[in-house]
Amino acid sequence: MVDLSQAGTFPLAGRTVNRMGYGAMQLAGPGVFGPPRDRVEALAVLRAAVEAGVNHIDTSDFYGPHVTNQILREALHPYPDDLLIVTKVGAVRGQDGAWLAAQSPEDLTRAVHDNLRNLGLERLDLVNLRLMGDIHEPSEGPLDEQFATLARLRDEGLIGHLGLSNVTPAQVRQAQAIAPVACVQNQYNLVHRADDALVDDLALQGIAYVPFFPLGGFSPIQSDALSAIAGELAVSPMQLALAWLLARSPNLLLIPGTSRRAHLFENLAAAELALTAETRARLDRIAAA
Repeated sequence: MVDLSQAGTFPLAGRTVNRMGYGAMQLAGPGVFGPPRDRVEALAVLRAAVEAGVNHIDTSDFYGPHVTNQILREALHPYPDDLLIVTKVGAVRGQDGAWLAAQSPEDLTRAVHDNLRNLGLERLDLVNLRLMGDIHEPSEGPLDEQFATLARLRDEGLIGHLGLSNVTPAQVRQAQAIAPVACVQNQYNLVHRADDALVDDLALQGIAYVPFFPLGGFSPIQSDALSAIAGELAVSPMQLALAWLLARSPNLLLIPGTSRRAHLFENLAAAELALTAETRARLDRIAAA
């Protein structure tokens, strides 16, 4: 059994969570749309993750849509007391699977209630406002109305804590003027490091940064240098990329996703991979190349 405690813990939404978590996006069908190829395995992956010590799961009701939350509920409800489920709102799926912005107060309120219903909860632990930007890249723009809507739902008791996803540093500051921000979830990995300064700034504030696509997402990280170093250490390139993130900053919380137990255990094993200063320096040079 993997010892996730070796990767450390960090405070998030009033809890202390293991830094190695799990992202539920891949439990849906191809393109994060429709039912999973193997629902029995999807249920087993979630149960195996929690049994291994994962106590931070990331999801959204627009995955599927509704699919991942319904699988989460079937697999884990009633949820363990120490399990933090983080969801996000701000998008819907078109009939063709397109990702569409849904940012009006009515849209966001509906999304919160959809998450509550499909997860079987009376209150959501933490809700990220997902700005659409350029889908995987943030773009500047106001978020006052959207974040204020979620703050009102928090005040009504439907949400515990608020976070942000796909945002710029300026948008983080905008949101913080309205309500506390528990975490920021942006694209960040070994080769995509535009948020280096934001990671460091949030660390100074004690705020979690949760990289989405920690392994490259729909375009997995491809690097001959990464593969070479992984071969020397007798680990997989993806394990090494996750270990680099864990070593990068103590406020980084990882949520790699998968729909297979074998891949889950491979990802979780990165928690036990300690990197020397020399190895970290070699990996840092990959991003600079």
